[in-house]
Amino acid sequence: MSARPHVTAVHDRIPWIQMLAYGLGGFVPIALFNSVGQLSGLIVNVGLGVSAILVGVAQMVPRLWDAITDPIMGHISDNTRTRFGRRRPYILFGGFLVAATFVAMWAVPREWAAGPQFWYFLVMSLLFYTAVTVFEIPHGALGMEMTADYHERTRLFSAKSFVGNLGAMITPWFYAMANTLRFRGRGDEVDGMRNVGYLAAGIVIVFAVTCALLCKERQIERVAGQQRIPLWTQLRMTVRNRTFLMLVAIVFATVLGFNLVNNFSNYITIFYLFGGDKENASKLMGWLGTTWGVTAVVAVFPLNWASSRIGKTRTLMLAVGLMLGAQASKVVCYNPHAPWLLFIPTAMLSGGMLMFFTLASAMIADVCDEDELNTGMRSEGSFYAVFWWFMKMGMAGAYFVAGVLIATTGFREKVDVQTPYTLLMLRVFEIGIPIALGLVSLALIRKYPLSEARAYEDEVKRELERRVMRCPQCGYDLRGSEQGTICPECGEPALGPQVRGDDSPP
Repeated sequence: MSARPHVTAVHDRIPWIQMLAYGLGGFVPIALFNSVGQLSGLIVNVGLGVSAILVGVAQMVPRLWDAITDPIMGHISDNTRTRFGRRRPYILFGGFLVAATFVAMWAVPREWAAGPQFWYFLVMSLLFYTAVTVFEIPHGALGMEMTADYHERTRLFSAKSFVGNLGAMITPWFYAMANTLRFRGRGDEVDGMRNVGYLAAGIVIVFAVTCALLCKERQIERVAGQQRIPLWTQLRMTVRNRTFLMLVAIVFATVLGFNLVNNFSNYITIFYLFGGDKENASKLMGWLGTTWGVTAVVAVFPLNWASSRIGKTRTLMLAVGLMLGAQASKVVCYNPHAPWLLFIPTAMLSGGMLMFFTLASAMIADVCDEDELNTGMRSEGSFYAVFWWFMKMGMAGAYFVAGVLIATTGFREKVDVQTPYTLLMLRVFEIGIPIALGLVSLALIRKYPLSEARAYEDEVKRELERRVMRCPQCGYDLRGSEQGTICPECGEPALGPQVRGDDSPP
């Protein structure tokens, strides 16, 4: 950690309008993506009566599919060369795909039997998650290359979390909205969710278009001359980075812990706290979701304060500690006589997860710097894709196991009153599993090698700066460009390198 306050260089600062536009893109991975995992159990399992195990399979298979599509999309984005850049065309196209497939996913034919309903939901889920990949992999990679500054990256991904979690205040109300007369008409929550889908699709389109049009790719000229690398070669280079693998393990342990009990809290709220009263339970779930979103938005500010003072690694440990404390508090807060106590662990979990996943994204960008130092290549798309490949593989197995765990509790579909044993085991699993794997994550964080001192001053950034050719007017990275050309960022003549080491490549 630096001994003196850091001041971000002018050429590394991101204009607020671009930060806001980039943040709007966070609605898809933060709000919409996570809402599907919550709604699938409530709509397909509870609403349609499809078994919890089949719902778990329908959530597992798309994650396995992501294991194929994510690295491919990262490779495609890294190797795309257009005058609009490597990332923005896919953000625009992917946004429209996400909107269309989200609507289609909830249009499960009511007259079909449970088997065909399962297959329909599975196919639509595959299409939806493919669309999310087309959008989010380039979007995440774009954020990694918008600035080279250690702390500015944290601020950029905090903006993504900030705006994305404003959207996350809306998505928890999807289920409550689906239960209202305005959306369900004479039907039930399944019919209501079909209409709610159109509202979500409109939001996605507006946000995706804004992000694609206003954000700038700062290294178009440079990567235009970068050698294209075959997919398998690029993937091998990515997974050989030990720092990257350590970061993956840290996040994987936490993601696995919470996804193994994905949606359990909703079951506990409906059947333990409210005795099967879906309407009143959905209202509390909506308010809890709003609390989650508000807390996540507010948590952006202490995140940036803590990260700039104690470093990303220690702030990451603080985030995991908050999540573990939240889980432990549920022993008391799951109380049928005082359901409002759930606001306490909800706020703690929201703040902890906001810090945890925001820092993880920013830390991938730092790993990309270290990798460039060793290989001379910028492969943000591949690193981001492989990172999420590991996460989604964990989610895939976790979703299936979650369905099995629900079945082992003795949960019965279409029954409003569950047995005491079922309600107890739901709480035991939901509280205990994330705590156990969170402790594993804490142990790994203590061994993480890429500290702020190494990433920022002592080695990586300082050495990369020695190799950089920058525009003398605005500081734009001109590596790969010829002297005497016009800077693509400010339009001024680029007369030569501002900083360049003796050992930098010609």
